[in-house]
Amino acid sequence: MTHTLPARRVGMFGGAFDPPHWAHRALAETALNQLSLDVLHILPTGHAWHKSRVLSPPDDRVAMCELAFGDLPKVQLDEREIHREGPSYTADTLRELQREYPQAQLFLVLGADQLLAFRNWVRWQEVLELATLAVANRATNIGADAPLDQATESDLSGVDLPFEPLHMPLKNISATAVRARVGQLTSGQHALDVLVPEPVARYISQHHLYQPPT
Repeated sequence: MTHTLPARRVGMFGGAFDPPHWAHRALAETALNQLSLDVLHILPTGHAWHKSRVLSPPDDRVAMCELAFGDLPKVQLDEREIHREGPSYTADTLRELQREYPQAQLFLVLGADQLLAFRNWVRWQEVLELATLAVANRATNIGADAPLDQATESDLSGVDLPFEPLHMPLKNISATAVRARVGQLTSGQHALDVLVPEPVARYISQHHLYQPPT
């Protein structure tokens, strides 16, 4: 009889995932491999206290996360933040994961843009106590009009926070750029494939997400 060993290295990768794109997918794969994670929790945001725009419905974002990450080994799609009442804070989720994996080392997987804004997070000191920050660099411009081939990294040299760098090729993709591209498309899902995994592009097209108001 075989016994499953308890997870020792547990990752948390949260975000709006509105929609999940190739940079999210690459970051998940990089974290799994470089951190030797036993499990990586993908957590779509519930009530995003830090975002001014209204997010797409949770069911759509969960479905797209399943399409974007579901085939990766050791990934667990975790809906707890969506079902949590009121604002959802990373510190609360890490506390819960700490209880679920009492002997594990926790890693919080981030992009450089989030690290640069980290001291604005609610209870950021508590987050640092609970988890090791694992950070992938991002290009300096990842907005809707950013060229995909731009290769200027964000400067993290002045960040006075402990973190473990994740090494992955820069991907100049953002959810903002994907949503903007959908509004400009006339040729269907295929023009989106460079930005998001094909199943996600198909879902966006079939469910008419991110369409400009008529």
